[in-house]
Amino acid sequence: MNHSDNYNSEAKKQTDSSRQQPGSVQLGNRFSTMSMVQVAIFGAVICIMAFTPFLGYIPLGFTRATIIHVPVIIASLLMGPRKGAALGLLFGLTSFINNTMNPTPTSFVFTPFYSIGDVSGGWGSIVICFIPRILVGIVPYYVYKLVMWLTKDTAKKKSGISVMGLVLAGVSGALVNTILVMNLIFVFFREAYAAANEVAVSAVYTFILSVIGINGVPEAIVAGVLTLLIGRVLLKKNVRERLGLKNDLGY
Repeated sequence: MNHSDNYNSEAKKQTDSSRQQPGSVQLGNRFSTMSMVQVAIFGAVICIMAFTPFLGYIPLGFTRATIIHVPVIIASLLMGPRKGAALGLLFGLTSFINNTMNPTPTSFVFTPFYSIGDVSGGWGSIVICFIPRILVGIVPYYVYKLVMWLTKDTAKKKSGISVMGLVLAGVSGALVNTILVMNLIFVFFREAYAAANEVAVSAVYTFILSVIGINGVPEAIVAGVLTLLIGRVLLKKNVRERLGLKNDLGY
């Protein structure tokens, strides 16, 4: 092949590349826009649940039960841990706003801008409010991936759906929120929390365990059931393709 042939071949490659590049850019932009829309939709669901009375946060007098972690868990499974973490951050922000604007006697553990008597929140409130909620968008994804990896049923792996994985993902997402929040309360605010709930400081961890049992366990069961019911539909390959859903690790 002479120099002229090499030149023509290279020019042809560059021409083909220039023809293909705009389409690739357009495809990338389309998926980027679609991804932003999907995150926005889940974010809207979280906000609606958060600011609709008795829907996302259910007042129980001394605290609030929540089911807002469910859309965060579902988003984590559908779109991956990075987007799940972002939506978990939004979950934490709704909690921060709710506890600042519509406080309960223990809202100081979630916001530094609320106080009761001599007790007020601090930087520990920020940690409690945001870190567990961010992890709600991360942990379920990896729990599901682990179950899929351990599953010996190749048919389930090919379909991308594991019933056990969905249930455990939902349960883990709810429990990581409840267990971390309540234990961080013990770390940062044990005395103030004991006073707000009129229990002895020496008995406050027993009280925390009772809250985990009374609130956390039912929340985890509900999350497991809802994650299973919703996930079995949305995780189907044909459904994900129609909705343009693709998570960070690509299952």
